[in-house]
Amino acid sequence: MCGITGVFNFEGHDRVSMQMLNRMNRVIRHRGPDEWGIFMDDRIGMGSMRLSIIDIRNGTQPIHNGDKTLWIVYNGEIFNFQELKQDLCRTGHRFYTATDTEVVLHLYEQYGADCLQRLNGQFAFAIWDTRKKELFLARDRVGIRPLHYAIANGALYFASEIKSLFASGKFDGKIDPFALDQIFTFWTTLPNRTAFENIHELPPGHWLRISRENFEMRKYWDFPLLPRDEHLDLTPSEICEQVRPMLFDAVKIRLIADVPVGSYLSGGLDSSGITAVIARHFNKDVQTFGMRFEETDFDESVHQGQMTNFLNVAHRELLVSNKDIADGFEAMIWHSEKPVLRTAPVPMFLLSRTVSDSGLKVVLTGEGADEVFGGYDIFKEALIRRFWARQPNSRIRPELLSTIYPDIFKNPSMKQSVINFFRQGIDTPDDPLFSHLIRWNNTKRIKTFFSDDLKGHLRDYNCLDELR
Repeated sequence: MCGITGVFNFEGHDRVSMQMLNRMNRVIRHRGPDEWGIFMDDRIGMGSMRLSIIDIRNGTQPIHNGDKTLWIVYNGEIFNFQELKQDLCRTGHRFYTATDTEVVLHLYEQYGADCLQRLNGQFAFAIWDTRKKELFLARDRVGIRPLHYAIANGALYFASEIKSLFASGKFDGKIDPFALDQIFTFWTTLPNRTAFENIHELPPGHWLRISRENFEMRKYWDFPLLPRDEHLDLTPSEICEQVRPMLFDAVKIRLIADVPVGSYLSGGLDSSGITAVIARHFNKDVQTFGMRFEETDFDESVHQGQMTNFLNVAHRELLVSNKDIADGFEAMIWHSEKPVLRTAPVPMFLLSRTVSDSGLKVVLTGEGADEVFGGYDIFKEALIRRFWARQPNSRIRPELLSTIYPDIFKNPSMKQSVINFFRQGIDTPDDPLFSHLIRWNNTKRIKTFFSDDLKGHLRDYNCLDELR
């Protein structure tokens, strides 16, 4: 990851303070420890903290186009940048680096905002047009790379992390009560809101263009939800045949780097599958990383051992104790920049620090597999509950939940209370929130502990209504 920052005085009152921009950069130095760079003119200041992965020696940001009328600061990876670069060269574009950053800039020069449709990757970037005095911000389709912004006194401030905006000295870091209501229901905020008042997050799949005369935000991508009659009706083996080459290609393009690339290996299906593809087809010497837990119920070291022996990879394990999780919680909160309702992110934070300490800058993970392939219990749970909803008084259909939660159903004293829990909303299967509503209603009970002042501020606000 890299870090980007910037201040655009779109009303043109004052030049950006170099001292302020340096403060904004320093607070996110952890994102880009290799080098930093700044561009400034009479209207804007942009900073970059770089973690160098491609073209290590020549890729210093900010990067400019041929006549220096466009400048970019960028955090991300564009996996098809080499093909895009070839196409741009054929149309007359010339490059002075071998980075994907410069390809994004020239692609914007050629196609404007439509360049985003051609990018295969994860990114957050800002482009300054010196002729139009116009700033363009963009974020990848599903929001893998963060990008925050805020407006104050005729200027737009942007940064990879909220703490950079606070470092500007222009924002007080006041908690947004409506954001708290959302977090203590959904575990996160709804798009464009953060935990802090007047601090916004550019939503995934959106771009923002701002000048003195114009402020425009648009969605350029959304999930391709198709009607049932357009779904592919394939057998599991046919699906596997289609997914296999896509998965191999997805792994291959993520290994493009001028530095070594490692892999997480928890012993679970997702990271084991990714690591197997790497070791068997691309890099048999890949370095892998996994965790062991003091709590035996969470420990998967046996499965890790089986996979590392089977693949014959160099594996490094991190033993995580309960005390490690407690000690690391504060640092995890500082990085996550929002209230967190469980401790699960802490071990991942500790493991990523282990990877960094080992000298690696890039690591592949199995993150996202449950979302893509329906691995979470809540997906199976929703199918069973929809089937149950056809005969809501059935005593047999709720028993199917025991296939997902066998340990709970073995306990007679808990069985009926669990069935009653999943019975909530069973008479409204067409509710668009049907799958998650019982979980969100369960989570929002935490709001019992909200102060009277906070409850009074929220009044009749209902974040579920906003989501609908």
